Amino acid sequence: MAGKWIRMVTARTPTNIAVIKYWGKRDETLILPINDSISVTLDPDHLCTTTTVAVSPSFEQDRMWLNGKEISLSGGRYQNCLREIRRCANDVEDEEKGVKIAKKDWEKLHVHIASYNNFPTAAGLASSAAGFACLVFALAKLMNVREDEGKLSAIARQGSGSACRSLYGGFVKWIMGKNEDGSDSLAVQLADEKHWDDLNIIIAVVSSRQKETSSTSGMRESVETSMLLKHRAEEIVPKRILQMEEAIRNCDFPTFAHLTCIDSNQFHAVCLDTCPPIFYMNDTSHRIISFVEKWNRAEGTPLVAYTFDAGPNAVLIARNRQAAALLMQRLLFHFPPGAGIDLNSYVLGDKSILDDAGLKEMKDVEGLQPPPEIKGNLLTQRYEGDVAHFICTRPGRGPTVLSDERQALLNQETGLPK
Repeated sequence: MAGKWIRMVTARTPTNIAVIKYWGKRDETLILPINDSISVTLDPDHLCTTTTVAVSPSFEQDRMWLNGKEISLSGGRYQNCLREIRRCANDVEDEEKGVKIAKKDWEKLHVHIASYNNFPTAAGLASSAAGFACLVFALAKLMNVREDEGKLSAIARQGSGSACRSLYGGFVKWIMGKNEDGSDSLAVQLADEKHWDDLNIIIAVVSSRQKETSSTSGMRESVETSMLLKHRAEEIVPKRILQMEEAIRNCDFPTFAHLTCIDSNQFHAVCLDTCPPIFYMNDTSHRIISFVEKWNRAEGTPLVAYTFDAGPNAVLIARNRQAAALLMQRLLFHFPPGAGIDLNSYVLGDKSILDDAGLKEMKDVEGLQPPPEIKGNLLTQRYEGDVAHFICTRPGRGPTVLSDERQALLNQETGLPK
């Protein structure tokens, strides 16, 4: 183990959006939930965390940088993940660098971690889920951990509950488990991202500001004060989980959309039922719900499902590409970009959806007519600037290692951020 070497791994991990929500813990330390949950993993090309982890005998302590700023690793969640991964570490031999690390050495070696989210942090887009999943996945590769994704998901869960679901692509279930030690509380993949590849997703980023009530404190207050949450966890969610699993298995969009919308609404009802009440959505969130509901009713069958995590940002899941193009037209009619913002910086991710919608430049947006389901002048009002931007994406794959050293966030010579 002698010498002044640095061994490094860079990984990229997607975020996920729950369609049956996780809200409430039965164990705060181990992060054990009071109900099962189901999520869709989003394409990491559009929303992801990139993390570089490095180890060297020259590092004097564990250090971490998030989005370029050094943060403390003293918190229990980081310590739990680091401890569990080190416990599972194995011998590593890197012939190219002439490095040999024995299993017992990992307890003495320090790591440097640099992590970057390509989307807003702590704004209700599951940045902590992608972040802790990426941390655990990258460290597992660095330390030659041989456990499967299920075991890794149980470690990532101890950093952020939803992180366990970001270790798989496609459609993922977090099983709440029954054991007090949390050993059976882990994620399983229900179907991969190719299973239902008709789906398109548009995220309306209403606000990228950090939310006033963190998910952790919000959950704690809901568990302590909301009778609706107790009823939801015991009576409602178990049935919905089975229905959602079947809908995903059969690619049954009407059922999938119905369950997604009502579960999102019930989650926010629980927030209102909490004492004091928690407000994650805002007027723009409510307007988006209203126009999607009107459109779905006018069509006689759902074309779009909406879901909101702990924040005002809408995740809109369209049943196919055609519905996504029609959705894009409606979103840009209701929420055109503010003054001085061009279409290219307003619609991010898979921009080809703009071509499908016939929207190539701002004059096309300005020429959009009110959708046919809207009657009366009151609802034809346009809310310019109320949405920060849109991200177009789709269901995506799970974590990957990035082999191109140029994508590393740490300097190969110093182990410090580039």
